[in-house]
Amino acid sequence: MERYEKATLAGGCFWCLEAAYKDLKGVLAVIPGYTGGHTENPTYEEVCTDTTGHAEVVQITFDPETITYRDLLEIFFFVHDPTTLNRQGNDIGTQYRSAIFYHNEEQKEQALAMIKSLEEESAYPDPIVTQVERLEKFYPAEEYHHNYYERNPEQAYCAMVIAPKLAKFRAKYQEKLKKA
Repeated sequence: MERYEKATLAGGCFWCLEAAYKDLKGVLAVIPGYTGGHTENPTYEEVCTDTTGHAEVVQITFDPETITYRDLLEIFFFVHDPTTLNRQGNDIGTQYRSAIFYHNEEQKEQALAMIKSLEEESAYPDPIVTQVERLEKFYPAEEYHHNYYERNPEQAYCAMVIAPKLAKFRAKYQEKLKKA
């Protein structure tokens, strides 16, 4: 039996992250959801009030023999800005924070090591503000958020925000993409 792992990442709007990660070889599932807060079973509307403490996240199920956790982290730091506190572009609030919710100590160590390495090489002009926290409880988002970009490519946010990010991502990571 194959052994799959999970990664849970917050990098702004979960629609953006889901659209990128679902195209990767070795990724079996990408579920948008919420974590990191204090409200049980939060709804999207509650999370958007910026009072639940939750972040919009994606939970990725992946085959570590095909794609590594380190690969997922590298992509994470490419597809969002880890230097803006509680913000990605025009999306503002703690629900849009940059965070890595680790599932085990090995993931925690890899996340901290990658942040340290990026800081040492001055990969960004500003300090990295990405939080590294233990995953406590993951709440899947409402069904209408699943595969949002794929189902709504003409929607204004998808066309103006996600599409350009996705094009940049696909150009850089062509060799890691699933074949169409």
